[in-house]
Amino acid sequence: MSRAAPRLRTILPHSGRTALGATVAGGVLTGLASAPERVSRLFRRRFPIVAVTGMTGVGKTQLANRLTRHTSGDGVAEVGSAVLERRTRRSHRMQGFRFLVVPGDNAATRLGALDEVFHDEPVDGVIHVVANGHATPRRTAGTTGRASASREDQLAAELEDWAITAHRIASMAVRRDKPVWLVIAVTKADLWADDLDEVVRYYSPGSGSRFGDKVDELRALAGGAKLSVDVLAVSSQGGDRTSAFPGKRANATVEALAVRLSQLSGHV
Repeated sequence: MSRAAPRLRTILPHSGRTALGATVAGGVLTGLASAPERVSRLFRRRFPIVAVTGMTGVGKTQLANRLTRHTSGDGVAEVGSAVLERRTRRSHRMQGFRFLVVPGDNAATRLGALDEVFHDEPVDGVIHVVANGHATPRRTAGTTGRASASREDQLAAELEDWAITAHRIASMAVRRDKPVWLVIAVTKADLWADDLDEVVRYYSPGSGSRFGDKVDELRALAGGAKLSVDVLAVSSQGGDRTSAFPGKRANATVEALAVRLSQLSGHV
């Protein structure tokens, strides 16, 4: 080491040594500055952000809880959360998802949450939850007792809700340099177990149904290559072993959704 140092000083003049030192120091500082960004990108790949959207009463929070194996100590939550809820799913492979459950009410908190997930920090994918007209009705403020709404009214409300969300999905998709994926999760499948194929078709693009036509419009706005669409029937809870949709079958639908999310995110 004592011989090498003088030789280096002979080969490089003082100005050269200064420039070399500045180059090395600059490279180290650049590496340190970019390290958080690289870590952030790696974390984002391992734990992509997923928006969970849909109207009030379709079971968004319940589905997110099932996907993340989250249990609430407060029992069944009141229908219609007014805040953006966060859930995280983790696997033993250090992968998973960060779910952002958007409020279903047409309130200022909901619009702010939609702006957050689709504009401020655009998500990697979307689970849009519908319920085949079986959303749990919410009582009008100041009233008591059970709320009521016809299935036709609920199906119409789904279409209105979808129009709001679809506009934001299209706006996000055209700004992205990679495709955005969308899963339409049709919940409460235990209530329509005998009509699974027909119901899934109703929500699918190219079906010619009222909802299918709206999905086609979204794909046209976003660009077919920029948006992938899946439709899956899901049940967050099932009946006993003798029912048409026992708990084991309900669990299988949730796991099928989780597997599809992993495929879409490149985890498998």
